[in-house]
Amino acid sequence: MLISEALAQAAPPAAPGGADFLSLLPLIAIFAVFYLLLIRPQTKRAKELKLMIDALQKGDEVATSGGQLGRVHKVSGNYIILQIAENVQVVVQKSSIQTLLPKGTLNSIEKD
Repeated sequence: MLISEALAQAAPPAAPGGADFLSLLPLIAIFAVFYLLLIRPQTKRAKELKLMIDALQKGDEVATSGGQLGRVHKVSGNYIILQIAENVQVVVQKSSIQTLLPKGTLNSIEKD
């Protein structure tokens, strides 16, 4: 009718070899940045946390992910008996331990 049909032009011939690698280069660079800035530090932190949890022993002062502070009374399997006050003990999972506190931290907090 009044509008003519649009015909697609032929695609230019592909460049041999090098263009395929150059098109993947930005993707490789983005993956490298993600690895260096996100993945590697996270795995390092997780590894350090696992070593810290495996090394827990009686008398260590810890903080749980819920904010509870206490002294390790007994370590057994996947659970820790945590003494949070005089004659008050709670059972928590090892995975909930977040931080190993320096010795004497609980004593300095109780004086305040």
